Amino acid sequence: MGPEQPLPLPAEFDNVDDYVESLLKFSTSSWLLQTLCGGVHVLDFYTRTPDLYSTILPQSWRDWFKSRDIMHVLDLLMREDLAQFDDGTPTWRDGPSPPADLVQYIKDVRRHLLARDFPPPGSGPQPERASLARHITLGMKVKKVHEVDNFARYLDKLTSEIASSGKEPITHLVDFGSGQNYLGRALAAQPYSKHIVAVESRPHNIEGAKNMDVLAKLVDKPLVMRNKKEYRALTGKGKKKKPKDAQASAAPDDAANEPAVEKEDAKPTTNGTTSIPAATVEATSIPTPALEGVKCDDDGCTVEHSETLRQEIAPKAEGTVQRDSKGSFVKDTKTSTTNLQIYSEGHGSVQYVEHIIKDGDLRPVINQVHDPSHIAEDKVTSTSATTEVPLDLTTVPKPKKVNAMVMSLHSCGNLVHYGLRSLLLSPEISAVAMVGCCYNLVTERLGPPTYKLPTLRPNHPRLEATANAFDPQGFPMSEKLANYPIPRPPTLDASFPNASVEPSGAKGLRLNITARMMAVQAPFNWGRADSETFFSRHFYRALLQRIFLDRGIVSAPVDASNFPDPVSANGHTSHVNWTPPNGRGPGLSSDGTSTPLTIGTLRKFAYGDFVSYVRAAEAKLVAPNSFCEVDPNFIKSKMDGLTDDDIRDYEVRYAERKKELSVMWSLMAFSAGVVEAVIVTDRWLWLKEQSEVEMAWVEPVFEYKHSPRNLVVVGVKK
Repeated sequence: MGPEQPLPLPAEFDNVDDYVESLLKFSTSSWLLQTLCGGVHVLDFYTRTPDLYSTILPQSWRDWFKSRDIMHVLDLLMREDLAQFDDGTPTWRDGPSPPADLVQYIKDVRRHLLARDFPPPGSGPQPERASLARHITLGMKVKKVHEVDNFARYLDKLTSEIASSGKEPITHLVDFGSGQNYLGRALAAQPYSKHIVAVESRPHNIEGAKNMDVLAKLVDKPLVMRNKKEYRALTGKGKKKKPKDAQASAAPDDAANEPAVEKEDAKPTTNGTTSIPAATVEATSIPTPALEGVKCDDDGCTVEHSETLRQEIAPKAEGTVQRDSKGSFVKDTKTSTTNLQIYSEGHGSVQYVEHIIKDGDLRPVINQVHDPSHIAEDKVTSTSATTEVPLDLTTVPKPKKVNAMVMSLHSCGNLVHYGLRSLLLSPEISAVAMVGCCYNLVTERLGPPTYKLPTLRPNHPRLEATANAFDPQGFPMSEKLANYPIPRPPTLDASFPNASVEPSGAKGLRLNITARMMAVQAPFNWGRADSETFFSRHFYRALLQRIFLDRGIVSAPVDASNFPDPVSANGHTSHVNWTPPNGRGPGLSSDGTSTPLTIGTLRKFAYGDFVSYVRAAEAKLVAPNSFCEVDPNFIKSKMDGLTDDDIRDYEVRYAERKKELSVMWSLMAFSAGVVEAVIVTDRWLWLKEQSEVEMAWVEPVFEYKHSPRNLVVVGVKK
């Protein structure tokens, strides 16, 4: 069970312990790696003095990059055979060879990247065509079909190997953060026929998954029943009113007041009769006073209440509002099963459970598990030719024993940590198989958190240094990384990229938000067209920040080294030159948090040229309903007088430095592969440290070109 090596080691290593030690040493001792992965923020690129490019990179590197096309740089970083430079070859691609220390740095990074080849060497032939039925893949893009098909096959093989090894067979698969339930839907259907417990904290995602079940024809579309008279009266549709004399000869009042019910989307069942599912919406009349707030369209009518009335009629929500793993606010409601569907072909099932995952304790979820194999025939209704739904969930018996595996396909942030910890906290969980993503949403265990969203990130380094927030669920999970000795960083000197370091007495490997955000890049998939697109976007945003600086909207970046307190590089350190009401100072609110200048995503046309980008960003920031916390009038007063010619002049003056930003971003994304290796290795190390875990390994389960986050972390309990 599992691959020969518990980690997909690079070709330079054949022993996992040697690789882990080398990875941790390189991650903590290379100041250039640490600077590129956590110390550079794109917004500071044209606003710092001296500039970041000349401060970080040696002169020999800059001279060589200046003479090379950006695609040559990308090829050298990720695709070129570096052995050709071992004998001191003077030329490469009709030009000088890259500097020796640059080649050595590239070698050091490459030798610490986890192998991502899929299928792994020695895994045997893979099926050429997808095994998923066409109706199951409805709504999936090519990338999602590739992921679901391969991961479903992998999980089926893993559960079979667990059963054949003499362990208790896996009875249920618990999907952490099921979303639209693409993976669960595939595993519940043929040929796998698994029992899926789809755990999701957001009700709209559960409803979306149910709608996908309808589109996939696993469940019939719910029947809509409407009061035809009132619907036509509200919408103005239907026949014109009859003259008064004609109305006088109409039917009696009692017959006229009889509500006419319009049935929509009624579909016959397999036996030819028309059935109404339990989810049927009964027709209700709308009171006349409510017509003032009614909005109607072809799908029906909705009543919009005033705020006062809405507060009066709104049911009091149970629980409190909390953040989920993605940082969104969700209602902390009681764990509940919202739906159970039994697939009559193959006898798999899907059970949707609404639950906020706050740690690895899955007992509230396990308590919701039903046994679909012991439901009386008279207690179910056929919603389609392939699916049955219990008439009453309270009559569905509980299974005698649950032996579950936690699975996830691209769980964001700490969800992978919670899933791995469920092996220890939940007796019913005997195995885990989780593919992670969104490392930028992972919290920090050993230091103050740094956030991607400026609304959550202090701008001033001293505020960051004095913060006192440590999440025990965050990174690193393993004690090895938490207690790893950290050397003292050398003096920043671009002429010595591999400067020696001395022990500092500090312990614990930390990764800030900038490093973790870069770890989700996929530079090995970059081509000329797509790389040029996002290089231009980064250039526009960095250059717009220069305009903001020149016009007094933001301050120059603050250098954290000017402060005596030890602070980790957390990227962008400018602040807005505007003091909020009752604020502590420019860019600082009354509680000391920063006031961000956030632009967000713009419409596609805005990226056509720099003038369009600046105007679109300006319009978004000064709009009355702007989500930006900075006063629109402040921004408008500072931007007044900026002409299109002024904007073009900025672009011309900084055009030659666009390549510098492209080179730096490429180096950052390439180097961040080491950060991902550290995060994945830490999760594997944590499993190995637990006495309850018998086996643990990591291996790729997708092709990198389709899905760059392709490493699954597997753990099997003793």
